[in-house]
Amino acid sequence: MVSIVRKAALWAAVSTNVLLAPHAVLAETIFGAMAKAYANNPDLNAARAGLRATDEGVPIAKAGYRPQISASASGTLSRVDAERTGSRDVHAGQVGISITQTIFDGFQTLNNVRAAESDVFSSREALKAKEIQILLSAAQSYANIARDQQIVSIRRQNLAFVREQLNAAQARLDVGEGTPTDVSQAEAQLAKAQSLLVIAVGQLKQSEAVYVKIVGMAPRGITEAGPAKRGMPRSLDQAVATGLRENPQILAAQYAVDQAGFQVKSAEGTMLPGVELQGAVTRKTGNSGPGLDSTTASITARLEVPIYQGGAEYGQIRQTKEVLGKQRILVDSARASVQEKVVAAHAQLESARAQIQASRAQVSAVNLALQGVIEERNVGQRTTLDVLDALQGVLDAQELLARAQRDAVVASYALLAAMGKLTVQTQGLQVAGYRLEEHYQAVKDKWFGLRTVGGR
Repeated sequence: MVSIVRKAALWAAVSTNVLLAPHAVLAETIFGAMAKAYANNPDLNAARAGLRATDEGVPIAKAGYRPQISASASGTLSRVDAERTGSRDVHAGQVGISITQTIFDGFQTLNNVRAAESDVFSSREALKAKEIQILLSAAQSYANIARDQQIVSIRRQNLAFVREQLNAAQARLDVGEGTPTDVSQAEAQLAKAQSLLVIAVGQLKQSEAVYVKIVGMAPRGITEAGPAKRGMPRSLDQAVATGLRENPQILAAQYAVDQAGFQVKSAEGTMLPGVELQGAVTRKTGNSGPGLDSTTASITARLEVPIYQGGAEYGQIRQTKEVLGKQRILVDSARASVQEKVVAAHAQLESARAQIQASRAQVSAVNLALQGVIEERNVGQRTTLDVLDALQGVLDAQELLARAQRDAVVASYALLAAMGKLTVQTQGLQVAGYRLEEHYQAVKDKWFGLRTVGGR
């Protein structure tokens, strides 16, 4: 009987501290997981490649400022049959080069460049939003594993304790102090405990698979993480204000409005006059007659005034204006979405904190109750079923605490994400930040070249 009481005391001690997964020699922290996800996540790397492709829109738009140069060459060989002179071959050739420079195009190129630059700025903010999403996913998957490890540990302790109860019930039955019912109840509870452990192990494996997908490496030495501290707001109002000011989803939508506005101006430019200069040099050679070899140089100025182009220009202008209106509405939608996420994450964090306090008190109470029920059972005032019922209460309370601790961690990082504060810089992650402007600076004024900045 004494061994059973000692088991209950051990269960109470384990419920507070020892239930965490054992620390590995090289334990991973939640910040390390986020840093690895930032460096390795394929979705994030794909988004960076997408931004580099968007950067190329600026030199493409700037092509409207630059001359267009072309060269041409042609040759003709003919056979002439004359009655008096007989047959002879006649050849003629021509080579030339022309340069065309747009002088004025109704400010279309200017607005196309500005629209492309706004697209780059919007894509940068979209990439920042993607980075925040990946960091949040890494933190969530880390917290899920920590929770699942605790639950596996809890259920293993539960299984050992139930097995001890079965042995005790069998021992009492052997000496005539117990009943077969006590043994059957303990056997049923043991089967249930084994099933719960299998389920917990399966859930842990699923969480580990998600972790590998996001972080790019297998989890090692996951330990319980506390809620985020860096960048946390002092109040809900401050959190909302920061989110509306710094969340990259809102900033991306605002840049999209700028882009749409420049596209409207570019479409309107199709109705303005256009001026271009063209210079050409042509060299002709041949043997069909004297003076055929010649060189011609010319400069041509061309003014084009659009009058009516089938109505397409009007439709394009109206279309771009509707797109501009849509983008302005999307800014309001982004603001409402960010505010909703901030408020929801803040509420979840407050709820999880309260749940942790309540669960800790509950764990302490049910453990004391379990010890009391065991002692009463030992003196014949309680049955084995009473002990098993009390044990179930301990199990439920401890798992509830593990889940509440996970919810607090996830909610805190979700709040930072909604505010736009879950970044490499604010969290001090030990990883080199991706330089958004490096590729853009390398290509924005590039005139020619087939290879990318990366050498492909």
